Amino acid sequence: MSVKKDPSGQRSVEAEVEVPGTPEEVWEAIATGRGVSAWFVPTTIDERHEGAITCNFGPGMESASKITTWDPPRRLIADSPNDMGPDAPTVATEWTIEARSGGKCIVRVVHRWFSDKDDWDHQYEGTVYGWHAFFRILSLYLTHFRGMPASSFQLMGFAPESTSRAWASLCRSLGLEHVAVGKGVRTSAAAPPIAGVVERVGEPAHPELLLRLKEPTPGAAHLFAMPMGGQVCLSMRCYLYGDRASAAVERDEPSWQAWMSQHFPAAQGSGVAT
Repeated sequence: MSVKKDPSGQRSVEAEVEVPGTPEEVWEAIATGRGVSAWFVPTTIDERHEGAITCNFGPGMESASKITTWDPPRRLIADSPNDMGPDAPTVATEWTIEARSGGKCIVRVVHRWFSDKDDWDHQYEGTVYGWHAFFRILSLYLTHFRGMPASSFQLMGFAPESTSRAWASLCRSLGLEHVAVGKGVRTSAAAPPIAGVVERVGEPAHPELLLRLKEPTPGAAHLFAMPMGGQVCLSMRCYLYGDRASAAVERDEPSWQAWMSQHFPAAQGSGVAT
């Protein structure tokens, strides 16, 4: 989605999704740390006006913001002064929930900033694509796992470009080639075990795979590839739900981290933190 611009210098991008649940249930998923961590990244939220929000995207990659509007279960706005890097404008991120018939809600996120430059437009156009991917996880969570205890882990590996070759190598190494929506899958014997059903296969230009897991616990796994620092970043996020989720993450994460480091290590001297 392209950046909207108005004469005052305000720029904005937005994304939205329809999800199942009451406004109160959806608010729990998008405006509390335990809820956001169940489908996005590990997040803490001080649930009040002027409260802090911290999202952890990995080692050394934290995003901090401050709540300026707190109106449950309808609206939340938080300001982020440094998300775009040094000398970048402050970005206001607004979340709204609108009830719909049939026990559903529209969730909308809007990023707004003031600038007379195009320097950050491309970055936030990419952010919209990222929200669409995470919104699919949110919808899966609210449809099948709403309110369940959650625990998660993230893997990051690296491979030489091109993106298509790196993605093919990841899928081949996992035994997840030739997948299709609705098809049952299981990782190969050479990889740590997960099993489930394919919920989404991304387009070749944006490789992505979303699985609804049955093993090791009910959950979701999201895999994608993207260019980064002259390499291709291969990311896998696993969200596990239920009373056994925390124990399963504690047991399985070290095996997954070792597998990723063995198969897809960052190149020496790349400057990419892993």
